[in-house]
Amino acid sequence: MHPVKESILNETRRQFFGQVAKGIGGLALSNLMAEDLFAQPQGTEVFGGLPTLPHFAPKAKRCIYLHMMGAPPQMDLLDYKPQMQSWYDKDLPESIRKGQRLTTMTSGQARFPIAPSIFKFDQHGQSGAWISELLPHTAKMVDDLAIVRSMYTEAINHEPAITFIQTGQQIPGQPCVGAWFAYGLGSMNRDLPTFVVMNAEKSHPKSGVQAISAKMWSSGFLSPEYAGVGLRGGTNPVLYLQNPDGVSREVRRKMLDGLGELNRIQHDELGSPETLARIQQYEMAFRMQMAVPEMADLSSEPASTFERWGEEAKQAGKFQNAALMARRLVERDVRFVQIYHRGWDVHNDAPEVLRAQAKDVDRAAWALIQDLKERGLFDETLVIWGGEFGRTIYSQGKLTPTDYGRDHHPRCFTVWMAGGGVKPGITYGRTDDYAYNIADAEGNPIKPQPTKDHWTPGTMHIHDLNATILHLLGIDHKRLTYRYQGRDFRLTDVHGHVVSDLLA
Repeated sequence: MHPVKESILNETRRQFFGQVAKGIGGLALSNLMAEDLFAQPQGTEVFGGLPTLPHFAPKAKRCIYLHMMGAPPQMDLLDYKPQMQSWYDKDLPESIRKGQRLTTMTSGQARFPIAPSIFKFDQHGQSGAWISELLPHTAKMVDDLAIVRSMYTEAINHEPAITFIQTGQQIPGQPCVGAWFAYGLGSMNRDLPTFVVMNAEKSHPKSGVQAISAKMWSSGFLSPEYAGVGLRGGTNPVLYLQNPDGVSREVRRKMLDGLGELNRIQHDELGSPETLARIQQYEMAFRMQMAVPEMADLSSEPASTFERWGEEAKQAGKFQNAALMARRLVERDVRFVQIYHRGWDVHNDAPEVLRAQAKDVDRAAWALIQDLKERGLFDETLVIWGGEFGRTIYSQGKLTPTDYGRDHHPRCFTVWMAGGGVKPGITYGRTDDYAYNIADAEGNPIKPQPTKDHWTPGTMHIHDLNATILHLLGIDHKRLTYRYQGRDFRLTDVHGHVVSDLLA
C-alpha cells in the first residue's frame, strides 16, 4: 500500500474509533461478540462460545442473579431461631464463637449480647419452610425455592467477599461468573449483550451503602467482549449508545459502511481477523440502538403487569424496575443478568432498615418468578438470591428490645435458588441454635474443611455454589478453564463440588 494512503487510512480509522468509543462506551462495544466470524457449531441460535460447550445437556439456558449487597441477616429473614428469644441480652457463649476472627467494628466490644430477631416467622407451603413476616411474597412461593442455609465463605469484609463470590478469588482481576458464562456459552441474541448488569438503589436513608465498581462485572484476563454491559432504567438505558446530536441513523449507517470498506482494505493487506471482528462489534452496537430502547420501553406492558409488580416497577433505579427489566431481557434470550441491590449493611438500626430493604425485593422477586412461569421460561432460567456473607446473632452497638445492629459473619448465611433444574420446595443445610455455625443433622456445630478433593455434606461453600450454577447450565466447572500467564484458571479455582441434593 502507498505510504500516504496507508497513513490516511489509519488516521481515519483512529479518529472514528476514538469518536465512537467516546460516544458509545467501551464496555458496551466490547461485549458485542464477533458473531459471524467466531460463531461455533452449536446451532443457529448460539453465537460465539466454545465449540466444546455445553459439556452435557443443560437444565437452564440463562441465569438471573439477584445479589443483595451488604449481606442480609439470615436470622431475620430465612433462618428461624426461636430458641434465641430466651437469650435476649445474654452473651454469646465462647464455646459457640470459638475464638472466631472478628471485624474491627465489634472486636473491641466488652460484650456480645444476643439480639433475637424481633420479626415473626411462620411456616408456609407444602414444604413447611419458616419465612419471616418481612417476606410475605417470598412465603407464597417457597415450594418453588431451594433454600440453602449452610452457605459460607472465608471473606469477612464486603469488598473481598463480593469479589470472592462473584469471581472465585478475593483479589480483584479475575473474570466474574457472568463473564465465564459469556465466554463459554456465547450469546443467544444478536441484538443484545450476552451479559447485562444493573444496580438498584436503596430505599431507606439509613441503609448502609457498599461501594461497587465495574470490576464486579469485569471479564478480567478474558477478552473485554465478555464483560457485563451496564444497563440503567429510563429513556437512555446504555450510556452514550444514542447517536450524537445531528447524526441520524442513516448517517451512522453510512459511517459504518465506510468504515467497513476501509477495514476490508486493511484486511486484504494484513489478513488480521481482529479487523473483521471489530466491525462485527460496531455492527452489534448499531443494532443495540434499536433493540435496547425497545426492551426498556415499558409502555407495551399491560396493566396487569403493574398490578402484580407494583408501581415502583416503573421507576428507573428501583429494584422492582431492574427485576422487571431482567424478565424482559431473558425473554429476549440474554444469557446472564446480574442485579445488585444495595443497602443491606445493617450495622445499626437493623429492624428499621430491613423493613425497607425487604419491601424493595420481596414482591419483585415473587413477581419475577410468576412472570417466568407464565411465559414458559421458569424451567430454563436459573434464579439466585443472596448476599456475600451473613450477619451475627449478637448485637453490634446498643441493644434494645426493638433495635439492634449486626456485624459481618462469614461462617454461615442463606441464599435461595429456583427454576432451571433446581429441586423445588426444599431446605438444604442447617445452622446451630444461634445461626452462628453450620450444624450437622443433630444440630451440633461443625466447621467445614473444603479442600481440592473434599467436601462436607450439608454445606455449601461459594465454590460449591458456583460449581452448581455452572453445572445447571451444562458446564463442568473443572473443564471450563482459561490459560493465563502459564496457569489454567477457572471460576472455582482448584475447588468446588456440585451439590447434587439441589438438582431436580
